[in-house]
Amino acid sequence: MPFFNGTGYPFSVFMFMFFYLGLFLKKRKQNLQKMNLTAVKDVNEVMERHIDDSLAIIPPIKNSYTSHCDSSCNSNLKLVDVGTGAGLPGLVLAIACPDWKVTLLESMNKRCVFLEHAVSLTQLLNVQIVRGRAETLGKDVSFREQYDVAVARAVAEMRILAEYCLPLVRVGGLFVAAKGHDPQEEVKNSERAVQLMGASLLQLCSVESQSPFGQRTAVVCLKSRRTPKKYPRDPGTPAKVPL
Repeated sequence: MPFFNGTGYPFSVFMFMFFYLGLFLKKRKQNLQKMNLTAVKDVNEVMERHIDDSLAIIPPIKNSYTSHCDSSCNSNLKLVDVGTGAGLPGLVLAIACPDWKVTLLESMNKRCVFLEHAVSLTQLLNVQIVRGRAETLGKDVSFREQYDVAVARAVAEMRILAEYCLPLVRVGGLFVAAKGHDPQEEVKNSERAVQLMGASLLQLCSVESQSPFGQRTAVVCLKSRRTPKKYPRDPGTPAKVPL
């Protein structure tokens, strides 16, 4: 499996990852259609398409944070995964980077139940699960501009993601979107939305994923000023009327 190829992660990370994978596949077999966790069926495909892709965004996060946010440290990061679904990439990041404090944000209760079960059985101490919509939490002072990094994978296009994620990021923090091999047009179309949220495009990083599904890209945005109070707009509006 590509996951094993030169990762450099300790054995404990492998154990946690496989335990999570077992839960993931067991739950999928029981009631995938009911919970709609993911459409992937085969264990190797889950490893390659989801686990490996999730791990692949760690270097861009660490490198960008060290270079542009805090050169002294990229540990103890507060990270939020917006629209985490079955915990991808957030739960994988929490397992691989146990010194990060990871919030899994998910609006669907049944998915949150699965995440709570997975976190409980793996006994992860660095994970918080929050049920809610990004548009609502982005206006809540307990969450607004409280995170060093926000990530999102397979949630929405960049114009929408900017409004979901950047209000949660502190000034001087990062928003990292996991995208496919050729997101340039999508990124260009999102420039206005990113700027309205108080950020700018920092870089597009080709990630070192062993996935057979093609080259992946981490789109990294740096937040330089506070998000205007009128954003995010009401729940549902960003998706219906992208900026």
